[in-house]
Amino acid sequence: MHHLNAFVIGLGFAACVQAQGNYEVQVYASQLTPIGVTMVELHSNITAKGTRGVMDGVLPTNRAVHETVEITHGFNEWFETGFYQFTSIQADGSWKWVGTHIRPRISLPEKYHLPVGLSLSTEFGYQRPNFDGDTWTWEIRPIIDKQIGRLYLAFNPTFEKSFHGPNKDAGYEFSPNIKFAYDVHRKVAVGLEYYGAYGPAFSWDRPRDTEQMFLPAIDVDFGKNWEFNFGVGVGVTQATDHLLIKAIVGYRFNNNKN
Repeated sequence: MHHLNAFVIGLGFAACVQAQGNYEVQVYASQLTPIGVTMVELHSNITAKGTRGVMDGVLPTNRAVHETVEITHGFNEWFETGFYQFTSIQADGSWKWVGTHIRPRISLPEKYHLPVGLSLSTEFGYQRPNFDGDTWTWEIRPIIDKQIGRLYLAFNPTFEKSFHGPNKDAGYEFSPNIKFAYDVHRKVAVGLEYYGAYGPAFSWDRPRDTEQMFLPAIDVDFGKNWEFNFGVGVGVTQATDHLLIKAIVGYRFNNNKN
């Protein structure tokens, strides 16, 4: 109950203003933050059923609450940069700093009228070794999406590289993310998100050793300055946390002129 309260308090605060990898559970859209706008998001994720006990020096995920603050600024129609602070509330109630990432991203503007949205995100940073054995990592995330009437489709064929830790010699690992969403109302969309981690890009792990999660989700439009996403994920392999609850609340500052 203590951790559920922390989860709810985190959501309320935002409204006012794998191993341990469940910090930013999100399938990216290709559209950038508008020029001159700063987006502040709180990602609140609770692993209701995850790993128990310390494994290879990494703390358990079971009943852990992850709170991530993401600040993204749009510099021009091609480029934005995001900055993350990761924190974790453990099952014993202790609140710990986890790490920091930076995420520059480029996109092809809508004025070119491409048949699909195209964007490329790169993310680099550090996580403490008791939360992830691979402390320094780099993520390359191509983003392809399309709105077809009420149906929205997004695909993020993501590649991850460790520079320090047990997987530093494993090369690039493939972690695809997929989202389907359907507008049931002009302000509400429901859909399904998929998160996978398959192992080395050219020699995937055995299916039972991969991470695969299906996450039914809802997006609600509270106005052009707001973002809200909520979902419950179910892991379907032995290597995946079995139950995850996530919410994203965001607000765009200096957006009234756009």
